[in-house]
Amino acid sequence: MLQLFRKYSSVLRFIFMFLGSYFVFSMFYNAYLIFFKSDFYFPDYLTHLVGVQSESLINSFGYSATVLPHQTEPSMKLFVNEVYLARIVEGCNSVSIIILFTAFILSFFGKLKATLLYILAGSAIIYAMNIIRIAILAVGLYEYPQYSSILHSVVFPLIIYGTVFILWVLWVQIFSKSFQK
Repeated sequence: MLQLFRKYSSVLRFIFMFLGSYFVFSMFYNAYLIFFKSDFYFPDYLTHLVGVQSESLINSFGYSATVLPHQTEPSMKLFVNEVYLARIVEGCNSVSIIILFTAFILSFFGKLKATLLYILAGSAIIYAMNIIRIAILAVGLYEYPQYSSILHSVVFPLIIYGTVFILWVLWVQIFSKSFQK
């Protein structure tokens, strides 16, 4: 049995590090959602910030975007040219995806400084791509409402998960030296 643990120690290390860090970061994020509710930054500060930044980006495209707190649920309503198009909910703020990204990077831990800088830079890239994808989705829904299903179920996830996948591949292939022998 001990030989099996030794033989698969790198795999077990990856699994335990991934699950452990994902669990810990998710617990902290859930605590944030419980303890830092805000009436001013509705439904929570990060989701509110994503809504406001998405609104600004859409406005920079030449559209008139507005985000308003939803009256009956914890979300922000997104309008483009006074047309209600979408809700920005807590799941749209990219934090859960950043947690997943971080857990994976920590599972292939390299040198401390490089790992922390990559997590910081990757998180910033994911956050920015999330704002871009919300803006693209909103404009796409406004201009092409007949494609709403494909925009939300294919294009929307492809942008963010594609970004995360590319960042993971770059980390494993270029930056992480811990598992390369």
